[in-house]
Amino acid sequence: MTISRRNLLKSAAGIATGATLPRHLLAQNALNTTTIPSSGQQIPSVGMGCRNYRGSLDSGEMTAFRETFAAFHKGGGKVIDTSPNYGNSEEIIGHIMNEQDIRDDLWLATKVDREDAARGIERIENSFDLLGGESFELMQVHNLRGVDIQLRTMRELKEQGRLRYIGVTTSNDRQYEEMESVLAEHQLDFVQVDYSLGNRNASNRLLPLAQDRGIAVLVNLPFGRGRLFNAVGDRPLPDWAADIDATSWAQVFLKYVMSHSSGAIPIPGTTKPYHAEDNLNAARGRLPDATLRAEMEAFIDPLL
Repeated sequence: MTISRRNLLKSAAGIATGATLPRHLLAQNALNTTTIPSSGQQIPSVGMGCRNYRGSLDSGEMTAFRETFAAFHKGGGKVIDTSPNYGNSEEIIGHIMNEQDIRDDLWLATKVDREDAARGIERIENSFDLLGGESFELMQVHNLRGVDIQLRTMRELKEQGRLRYIGVTTSNDRQYEEMESVLAEHQLDFVQVDYSLGNRNASNRLLPLAQDRGIAVLVNLPFGRGRLFNAVGDRPLPDWAADIDATSWAQVFLKYVMSHSSGAIPIPGTTKPYHAEDNLNAARGRLPDATLRAEMEAFIDPLL
């Protein structure tokens, strides 16, 4: 049976009463931050993925999209990740940021997904047109497509001041071997990879390599495409959740990712305002230590 995250939130909120700091007190605290090794810049330790921001600007979904961005911004969120590969996500995000006048408050990451240089440049320039602004915080080669050619272009744009950081992405362990070679051969600021409590393959070699190379880590699929929520079902939060100030399963899963020694920053796909608020609260309070991380793994593995 598929478990609704909304129901999990309601259940966890009731269980957590008296066990952890109240949500309204946690929300008063600033978000925990993560330092980008190549620059020393600090950014909030959880972001927002925008894969599902697509459709007509006149659609009914736009209300939820607008409210989600407003909640994320109000809660102190900054890191936004999108791609021209996600339908018209960049158009929708650009429209919302312009409406809410929050473009300069956000830390924008997008991607390029073309094989040759000319089409890659065209793709990047279109991202600038849709998202606005004179520069992006991060441009990434999407799923290593045309990686050597696109990194060459991206380095030039970085030298021109149009990109602050450059990186590469994958969401599939079939690309891990190639990704290792790319991380070893190129000077990068960021790598984005799939990693979660239930999918820890990236921690075998990729995350340690990124850490050794001084490369910041963004994490896609921190909920394992919903697999983790289905695994825990309607179970109450374990007692140890209080030790990391977690009041929902989503916060448990995100705090596990954030506690990796690489300083991984999860960017869960988020299209509902109450999910944005819940995710941001994962970046408040304590994180699991090595002992608790092992206990979390032992808890989830039999359920998957």
